[in-house]
Amino acid sequence: MSKEKIEEKELTDKQESQEKDQTTGQNTDGQDKEEQTESEEESIKSEIARLENELAKEKDDYIRLMAEFDNFRRRTSQEKLDLVAVASMDTIKGLLPVLDDCERALAVLEKSEDSQAAKEGTNLIYSKLMGYLQSKGLATIPAKDQEFNTDLHEAVAQFPVQEEEKKGKIFDVVQTGYTLNGKVIRYAKVVVGI
Repeated sequence: MSKEKIEEKELTDKQESQEKDQTTGQNTDGQDKEEQTESEEESIKSEIARLENELAKEKDDYIRLMAEFDNFRRRTSQEKLDLVAVASMDTIKGLLPVLDDCERALAVLEKSEDSQAAKEGTNLIYSKLMGYLQSKGLATIPAKDQEFNTDLHEAVAQFPVQEEEKKGKIFDVVQTGYTLNGKVIRYAKVVVGI
């Protein structure tokens, strides 16, 4: 072979080699870029998952905090209502002896020959006081001629009766009993027929 042909062949081989290198280099760069893109996608996905977990935790904490606050608000308002109810119950309990005295005064005035004005005045005071207390939820416990009930009555004495239908029933009321909003605040003290 001639020198020129050898040089041509070398040149051609060189060019082919360079072209091969370039093609291989492009493939290598493309593979590197694909791997780099895949790793970026994985890191982005892991970051998204982490942020979603954080958001879920924060949301859960927020919901729990709101529920706790709502419970606190309800408990506080209930405690205030209970405090007012207890205070009013204590005040009304303190007025019950005054009601008893008014009832005794009315009973005595009915039997006496005193002036009609005294009777009317005492009755007016009793009616106003009882009306006000009833507006606050006070109610008398019915007792006379009722069946004896340990949930409402307290037996202070027993009295023998002849009639069979009066046995186990209340014969007399010693002290009137009261309920406040359905709750017994003083039991009726009664005499039960036996």
